[in-house]
Amino acid sequence: MTNGAEAAHTDWPVLEAAHRALRSAVREIPIADWAKPTPCDGWNIAQVLLHAAGDQQAYAAFLTGEPGPAYNPFEPATAFEGAPEDVLEPALSSAAKAWAGVQRNTAEVPVPIPPQKMSAELGAAACALDAAVHAWDIAVAAGQPSPLTADLARPLLAAARQLVEPLRGFAFGPELPAEEGDDVAALLRYLGRRPDWSPAQS
Repeated sequence: MTNGAEAAHTDWPVLEAAHRALRSAVREIPIADWAKPTPCDGWNIAQVLLHAAGDQQAYAAFLTGEPGPAYNPFEPATAFEGAPEDVLEPALSSAAKAWAGVQRNTAEVPVPIPPQKMSAELGAAACALDAAVHAWDIAVAAGQPSPLTADLARPLLAAARQLVEPLRGFAFGPELPAEEGDDVAALLRYLGRRPDWSPAQS
């Protein structure tokens, strides 16, 4: 966090866990590493951070009607100015505050992905899925341990099975064949990511 600001919190555990994973991945990355390639083909770590932050702002904007990201998250710049926390924290705070105002049993909320409306439970999981998978992208690209846990991967995989198909070829690649492995590997393969990805494969 910067300027002594504290992170905003929400009552959605899956979103809290995903935000923690993203913060963990971004923390203490050396300046030189921001240009490293990632599992997101053609994007470096800085681009994935900008994309992930923009997506969180987009979810917040759909819920509150407030302005969304000032740039297209799917066309992120290759670098950013200032500290990474200055990019990430306002976005996570906006998303957390927006979801904190949503009742768990709300039948329908607006979201920035097809079909543009879904239940609050699924919408919060979709927002969490975006943060968590990009946390993994950043971490493995920077040579860090995966920030994804089995406890987080399980509900995210259940949500992904309900919402990913319309996004194949745009936000997610084709599903990879299932193999023996843990819940984190199953989630990554469903999202078109190789659990054993390394920068050497880029």
